Amino acid sequence: MNLDKIDLNLLVYLDVLLRERNVTRSASLLGITQPAMSNGLRRLRETFGDPLLVRTSDGMVPTERAQTLQPLLRQILASVEQVIEPSSDFDASSSERVFRIMTSDYGEATLLPRLLKRLSKEAPDVVLDILTPSDMSFLEVEQGLVDLVINRFDEMPQSFHQKTLWRDSFSCLFAVDNPLSHDFRLETYVKARHVWVSKTGMGAGMGITPKDTKRLGWVDEALDAIGQKRHIAVFTRHYQSAAMLAEQKGLVATIPTRAAAAQSDNPRLIMKKPPFEIPEFELKMAWSPLLQHNAAHQWIRRVITEVAQNTVSS
Repeated sequence: MNLDKIDLNLLVYLDVLLRERNVTRSASLLGITQPAMSNGLRRLRETFGDPLLVRTSDGMVPTERAQTLQPLLRQILASVEQVIEPSSDFDASSSERVFRIMTSDYGEATLLPRLLKRLSKEAPDVVLDILTPSDMSFLEVEQGLVDLVINRFDEMPQSFHQKTLWRDSFSCLFAVDNPLSHDFRLETYVKARHVWVSKTGMGAGMGITPKDTKRLGWVDEALDAIGQKRHIAVFTRHYQSAAMLAEQKGLVATIPTRAAAAQSDNPRLIMKKPPFEIPEFELKMAWSPLLQHNAAHQWIRRVITEVAQNTVSS
């Protein structure tokens, strides 16, 4: 097969098709008509000698060949973008780029407000598309479909680049009329009714039960280490929900201190240091090696790092 007979634009079509798995949506994203997209898919099938996408009851599903091609395709397109990208620095002040960032509501509540304030001054037309950890997999992040993942992780692919933004401790939130307000110690803590919050890693939190001590995360692992166990009454995946639930008499939420501090002006809640030691955790920023040398990506990483450092020092 001669490369001069291949329309490289078809590779862009295929990249979007494999991501969206929908001809109409792919055409809209590329700014072309649906017939043009369908014709592109037909030509791709002829080029690769494979259906690539097959219609099923669950929609368009990629074939085994297409699944093999997808990561290679991402690498090729990233390399092409790097070759044709202007050598000048990224002009944030005039850019309309959309940065896709995957983070939990912890990151949204603690980092993003300050980041948006910074962007409003330096890059008013830059757009942030915030995704949750359950929206995509590590594989899709590795393929460069997401610019950054900002979260706390037990593990991540070795190919990822990463940077620690800050370390955080844990704090307890409970209502002012909670009996703990008059007698807060380890014994009364474990006897209280607790709000559990997911570790918010990629895919974490599925099928959790109170008996899964080793899967419950930092708080319960710290209690297990000293031979204690708390009574979990509510499971949630959102720190802001945990803070609201803590307003109910008898419930306690043990969450990261920076998230708890967002309730410092709430007269209905008391914030206390846990009556036992819980190891600190790191909030990390991670990204695909495909984006490492992209000028715009280097700029947003630098800005986020500076915002995080200023947050720690303030």
